[in-house]
Amino acid sequence: MLLLAAAVGIAVPAQAWDPAKQKNFGQDHIKMQWYLLDYGKEGDVPFAVTRKYYTNNSVKQQTIDLLMSKYSISPEVAGALYFTEYRYEYTPDGKKFAVTYLKHYDMLGNEIYGTVYDGSSEATQKAFLAVDPKSVPGKAVGYALGKANAAAKAPARKAPVKKK
Repeated sequence: MLLLAAAVGIAVPAQAWDPAKQKNFGQDHIKMQWYLLDYGKEGDVPFAVTRKYYTNNSVKQQTIDLLMSKYSISPEVAGALYFTEYRYEYTPDGKKFAVTYLKHYDMLGNEIYGTVYDGSSEATQKAFLAVDPKSVPGKAVGYALGKANAAAKAPARKAPVKKK
């Protein structure tokens, strides 16, 4: 995985993310690799940006098939799918989130297809859902709210050693 991350950092000229903010969230329950790229607040709105790498070929193929059938993307373009980025917006208390965009990219960082949830149509309305702490949005919410940074920088506490 380290080689994958290094290769992507070199190959993908996509948006320049602050390396100090990036966190490896590991694999989810379906073996997809996730990274936190950016987080914070825009105005009073907490947000987080995550990236999912298609390390599970069956899920990748399902996404390729969806891109071709629903959005008429050619097999050549859809087949180049490498990662998807998500931007989440949270309520101030961090209990709910909405996806504000999702964008599919090839290995070189070229966008294959994206959807921005800006309310410009019925299909692009933001839908706020409860945050599940085990989900990727749940792992990112602490960073977006400024609560995870302090914990990440705190030195590890050693367990006291019992003397006989």
